Amino acid sequence: MFYFSKFFLKLLRMNNKFIFVVAIVFIVLSSVSAYLLEKETFGSLFNGLWWVMTTVTTTGYGDYAPKTVAGKCLGMFLYIFGIGLISVTISKVIDSLFVYRQRKEEGKLRYQGEQHFVIVDWSKNAELAIQEILNTDSETEIVLIDTLEKTPIVHNRVHYIQGNPTLIETLEKANMKKARSVFIFANETTEDHAMLRDPSFVDGKTLLVATTIERNYRNVHSVVEIKNRENMQNFLHVNVNEFIIGSETISQLAVRSAFSPGSSRIVSQLLTRQSGDNLHVLGKRKSWSTYRDAFEHLLQEGATLISDGDQLNINRKLDQLIPEDARLFVICDIDTYERISTRT
Repeated sequence: MFYFSKFFLKLLRMNNKFIFVVAIVFIVLSSVSAYLLEKETFGSLFNGLWWVMTTVTTTGYGDYAPKTVAGKCLGMFLYIFGIGLISVTISKVIDSLFVYRQRKEEGKLRYQGEQHFVIVDWSKNAELAIQEILNTDSETEIVLIDTLEKTPIVHNRVHYIQGNPTLIETLEKANMKKARSVFIFANETTEDHAMLRDPSFVDGKTLLVATTIERNYRNVHSVVEIKNRENMQNFLHVNVNEFIIGSETISQLAVRSAFSPGSSRIVSQLLTRQSGDNLHVLGKRKSWSTYRDAFEHLLQEGATLISDGDQLNINRKLDQLIPEDARLFVICDIDTYERISTRT
């Protein structure tokens, strides 16, 4: 018994791949041996495999059993070595799953997907953005980059990458070159968890991340949060696609709500997918020549055309031709959008 225990302890220390190969070879050879020793009992190689598997997993249905001395000796061999080997193999599989989960939570696994959203730096705004993405699209995956020891959010569509976002190896682990868009949020904390009070220092950190991403991944659409509008000119050489100034947006919306009560609820509804009509984007249809064509056709289908990109003056240029690369923003519910977005 001592020698058996010592033998199986050695198995536990062996490489996982080696154990898996040994287990497969052991099962195949045992199945072939069972069939060759008792062809009349098992009838086929598959039945021999079935008997071996039910034996080494201690299931033992009893539908097949060896009748010869040689077959019974093989059975005893499986009891002694097979059950132990399969137990070690199963424990290795469980350990591998545990290690995989641990490495994933610690952000040490490379992301292999495509057309995903990358969010840089964890914050309350980043958390809200993740929730909005998850609610907006039921399939899109998100990669979060931060320096935290473990992922701050557990979700099957959120993948965590631990590392410095100014380093290429970190961005490569997030598969940045195949990302759909990247959100760079202002991070007000240092690596020592100290708070940065000066907005210029915060924007300086953001600028460094944005520069690294834009220099190496120009094809990825970038959205950057900055703390101070005066610092926006420092980002001009980086070719950032869009800026968000959180403090200004909140202040402007608050004032607008005071002058026009209810306006904040309208904006909130347009920006979220929780209920009612929302903001969606469409491309140009072949049947549309002018903005008037698009406006009238969409109105009949239950959608309201409000802009082409950031141009909100659609009502003043209805008779102008629509460019082929137009991005037409409409207001409608999700069912209407799904219906009209499939038409060309």
